[in-house]
Amino acid sequence: MDDDFTISLTPPYLTESLEMAMEVEKENSRPPCFSCALDNRDGGRNFSVESHLASGSLKRLLLRLDPSPTDYEEDTVEIFGFHWVTEIALVESCRLLFGLLRYDILITSLTRFQYLIILCQAANLHSEAGNIRHECIIFLHYVKVFIFRYLESHKTEDDGLLHPYEELEVQLPSVLVEELHALTLHIGHLYELPSSILGAFTIQHQAKLFPPSWHLLHLHLDIHWLVLEILHVLSEKMLRQIVYAHQFMNLTGENLTNISLFEAHCGNLFCDLINLSINKYTKVRPSEALTSHHYPCSCIKELWVLLIHLLDHRNKGSHTESFWSWVNKLLKKVFERPSTAEGMSVFEPVQCKDPLSFSWWIITHLASLYQFDRNGNVEEKKQVESNWHFVEELLKRSTDAQAAVLEEQIRMHLQCCLTLCSFWDLNLPTVTILWEYYCKNLNSSFTIPWLGLKGLASVSKTPLSMLELVKSCCSDQQSPDLYKSSNSYLIFLCILAQMMKEAMDSNVTHPWKQIKGRIYSKFHQKRMRELTEVGLQNFFNLFLVLAAVAETEDIASRVLDLLDFLSPTSISTSQRALIWRGYFAFLLMYIEKNMDISVLAEKLSHAFCEKAKEFLVTKNDHTHKQNLWTPLSTYIDGVQEVPSAFSQSPG
Repeated sequence: MDDDFTISLTPPYLTESLEMAMEVEKENSRPPCFSCALDNRDGGRNFSVESHLASGSLKRLLLRLDPSPTDYEEDTVEIFGFHWVTEIALVESCRLLFGLLRYDILITSLTRFQYLIILCQAANLHSEAGNIRHECIIFLHYVKVFIFRYLESHKTEDDGLLHPYEELEVQLPSVLVEELHALTLHIGHLYELPSSILGAFTIQHQAKLFPPSWHLLHLHLDIHWLVLEILHVLSEKMLRQIVYAHQFMNLTGENLTNISLFEAHCGNLFCDLINLSINKYTKVRPSEALTSHHYPCSCIKELWVLLIHLLDHRNKGSHTESFWSWVNKLLKKVFERPSTAEGMSVFEPVQCKDPLSFSWWIITHLASLYQFDRNGNVEEKKQVESNWHFVEELLKRSTDAQAAVLEEQIRMHLQCCLTLCSFWDLNLPTVTILWEYYCKNLNSSFTIPWLGLKGLASVSKTPLSMLELVKSCCSDQQSPDLYKSSNSYLIFLCILAQMMKEAMDSNVTHPWKQIKGRIYSKFHQKRMRELTEVGLQNFFNLFLVLAAVAETEDIASRVLDLLDFLSPTSISTSQRALIWRGYFAFLLMYIEKNMDISVLAEKLSHAFCEKAKEFLVTKNDHTHKQNLWTPLSTYIDGVQEVPSAFSQSPG
């Protein structure tokens, strides 16, 4: 009975349906590739489902898993329109297959020109270019799979008498290095492609029909990345032994190995990406630096993420150069003057008009890409590799008095630095470098003339506005309009506050002691008496920020001591009013923190009484009386703000 029941649930046509479904799945199965043509399948992803990240291809690469476990399992495989024996094709016909690959790349280039001539055949040429690209990708993925599954690394030419096939098998790693090298020479640099091809980056992602130039451009991206993947898989399969390109070396006398090819191709690829970013940066305004990305399309963004994961993975395993090491090397070249043709290195970036601002811009955006994991998903709490050492060098350039960097540039640089603080761990040299610059320029208003009133530094009119300004500096959420709403000094205070909060949250006292010592040491009697009204405002902003995030009482006490250095006769009326507003700002902070205000209140009330007496005894000197009224009215306004502060205090 059970047997009959089982048979009845398995009709003959079910097997045929499964076979048909498998055939359809096989036809629709596409190897991972670069695509910025997002569709409904992507479900709001950052990258296409066909991408190297979302498809899991990168993850399999780094975990040393079969690159395509469900592909190339048949006895034969179709490549470039011909059927080949899966397990031996690459050994027997390696040079022929790579020759067919280069031919297909050439055909795709010719298809682009046909498209320009015969626009009426756009659909056919689009399909043809897409099919050729697909063939090229299939072959390179096959190479990767073949190395992983079938290449035997333990065989050498010294193993005695070998079968002719075994001889070819032994030579395969060397031949692969030669052919991959030839392939990189064949495709050349990305940034050297004609503008008609690079223009495909600007095609709308929602387009249903892409021209051959779009397919050719993305084929170049595919090849650039797959060459690195293949070299990495080859290195892992050969147990990280050096593979020499014997025939190439015998013919040219030049050294070529799998390692040197990986490094050369990686360097050239970085150069391409940096140059593409430089071209994009020419259209970026300083105020839009954080919102203007460095990649022309999501495929370039994905390529950057892939390089981050691959290079940092290799760095941990075999002490090769990390991602940031490569970036820093190329950015240093951006600062250098153009080399002569005779002395040019293998990878040389194009000239940049403002290399300092460009370096800040691209490092900030590259740092943000570390949030993507191996699958292309955002992982916000991920521990990321910092690049503080290079950023410190940028800070020194930005604050170099001889370089005379403009305020509009410094704002952008520090806004980038503030963003990096949110990505990376605590770094005290950042604060000390900036403080060395700003302690010498406290009397500066840090304005940008073309911004008009928005860019003017203003002295706070009330204690509450002074305190609110400080709170905004200490906020975790910075205003998107920070460039226009805050000068570079206030952005420095934001950086200082963020660093201090991170140190306090980690219960680390050493950073605070070090910063406190550096800041306190810059203020002495002579320096205090040199401060203008703007300088005093900057002084109060600094110490209010420190008081907000560190030892409030200790800092307030220090402020009182420093203000005692000021000579009463040398203080202007507006300066005195500002000092009283500063006192009240500290008093309001004390109230908010539920601290004892008696010392501050007594100091203020005593000063008020003295000026009030002087005001009363002054009879005929109306000018002096008016000058006295300014601080007195400041006191009255400050007292009126105290009740509201008490109502908001935790106590």
